[in-house]
Amino acid sequence: MDSQASIRLAKSSYHFSGVIFLDNSFSIGIFGAIFKMGRLFLFMLDFFTLLDDIVWGAPLLILLVGTGVYLTVRLGLLQVIKLPKAFKLIFADDKGQGDISSFAALATALAATVGTGNIVGVATAIKAGGPGALFWMWMAAFFGMATKYSEGLLAIKYRTKDDNGEISGGPMYYILNGMGKRWKPLAVFFAVAGVLVAYFGIGTFSQVNSITSSLENSFGLAPQIVSVVIAVLVAIIIFGGIQSISKVAEKVVPFMAIIYIVATLAVIFAHANQILPAFGEIFSGAFTGTAAVGGFAGAVVKDAIQKGIARGVFSNESGLGSAPIAAAAAKTEEPVEQGLISMTGTFIDTIIICTLTGLSIIVTGKWTVSGLEGAPLTQAAFSSIFGTPGAIALTFCLVLFAFTTILGWSYYGERCFEFLFGTKHIKLYRSIFVVMVALGGFLKLELIWVIADIVNGLMALPNLIALLALSPVIIHETKRYFAKK
Repeated sequence: MDSQASIRLAKSSYHFSGVIFLDNSFSIGIFGAIFKMGRLFLFMLDFFTLLDDIVWGAPLLILLVGTGVYLTVRLGLLQVIKLPKAFKLIFADDKGQGDISSFAALATALAATVGTGNIVGVATAIKAGGPGALFWMWMAAFFGMATKYSEGLLAIKYRTKDDNGEISGGPMYYILNGMGKRWKPLAVFFAVAGVLVAYFGIGTFSQVNSITSSLENSFGLAPQIVSVVIAVLVAIIIFGGIQSISKVAEKVVPFMAIIYIVATLAVIFAHANQILPAFGEIFSGAFTGTAAVGGFAGAVVKDAIQKGIARGVFSNESGLGSAPIAAAAAKTEEPVEQGLISMTGTFIDTIIICTLTGLSIIVTGKWTVSGLEGAPLTQAAFSSIFGTPGAIALTFCLVLFAFTTILGWSYYGERCFEFLFGTKHIKLYRSIFVVMVALGGFLKLELIWVIADIVNGLMALPNLIALLALSPVIIHETKRYFAKK
């Protein structure tokens, strides 16, 4: 999204309107007011863009990764040693109370995390930071697995039931029930940010825009009609609650992941002679930067680290506090087991899917082509092997990825809304959510997306504070479980 281009266009429009009506005092007054409103909007856009850069700057990224490093050390590389057991638990029989199976909880979390970031985010990171950015995405995911494990563990340990008898859990509950009632303002802060992100950001506008723009470019479908159709489908699913959402996620998430993995593997192995050189570029670029190649301007190590870590965190959401909301609904009585299952989500999202996207872009050499970035960059990699069908296949994957993200975030926002206002108004929340989805094809307000990006980052702060404060509980529960086993 080119904010500077938008600003220049808006400024030229306001200047034009001020010149054309000089002969009419009434028009001068009207358009003078519009001009002032436009300047206010541009000021607000600049202000919130600056704030967004601050929120998602080095301090938050360091805190996110630092928390993962700390937990990795305290848990004794659990994400490596216990990964085989974690995958076995995904398909084990469920024992205990909950609303959905452990596999369904994982599928729901993956529905929200496996999204356009796996296609667009990876391409953006490599285009800006070079192939070395993929290495730093791996690092963010590796330490993020320990964070995601801890989130899943605490989600089960401190979950509760709402007035309708449904499970409620997540950061707001392990802050309140784990840290004590005096920390309730921190829990409320997280819940408010969660509702705002669900309504105005990841949950609606950005995903709907990804779907409508891709379908418009590929098939010429009108964005307004597409967004209304999406809203109807979303309404049918989310008004059935977590059971309905999880049933769709259980079927769609594995299906879309398999299609995408097979397609990317086909691209990679079609350039088998470039696989080893690609890994060489990834590791060398991570520590020495990447020199200019073709239309690529070159990147220093700082670019690779910053873009790689930022895109990795955006993709798998480790530390943001969203995934434990779904994990809390799992049918289990053992916090450690759900924590292990939760951490496989980060492995699948980043170590597998993002890696395959990155390799397909690098081995085809499309990352060096000037003018290609984001989804068109990944699309170019697919088209180099499959031609037009490849571009259509990627469009199909983008639509599924974005649609499931909408479903996952509808549930996250609902649990945050329920924490704030109780169960009586859940239908109101769902109705507003559906309206927001429908509006996604009509509105393209950059300011809303920037604000949503900010509150998304603000979700992480209370969650990370809780993870660090409750780390003794995490360590104790982990030792108790494995000593018993």
